[in-house]
Amino acid sequence: VQLQASGGGLVQPGGSLRLSCAASGFTVDYYSIGWFRQAPGKGREAVSCIGSEGGSTYYADSVKGRFAISKDNAQNSVTLQMNNLKPEDTALYFCQYRTIWGRGTLVTVSS
Repeated sequence: VQLQASGGGLVQPGGSLRLSCAASGFTVDYYSIGWFRQAPGKGREAVSCIGSEGGSTYYADSVKGRFAISKDNAQNSVTLQMNNLKPEDTALYFCQYRTIWGRGTLVTVSS
């Protein structure tokens, strides 16, 4: 079982990025998958989560209305669409399934 996050990069404030979490060894549609982030010098924070079969979603207050989580069953992946990015969104982003954590992808929001 593995997870691999991708899609990070450098973007200006107000810009958008689309993160992808590719899964192997299990079917994402059947399980809850979460996105977390860790900013420099800070603890890990839950950003968003999507339930089995996409039945429910959770967003941290800090990203509500700007981020959207979804599942791509054809690609067996989970996507985090991030819009109107702010400098405080700068962090290493991880996806998580039960006790499995993927390698993070770095998001930097800066002008």
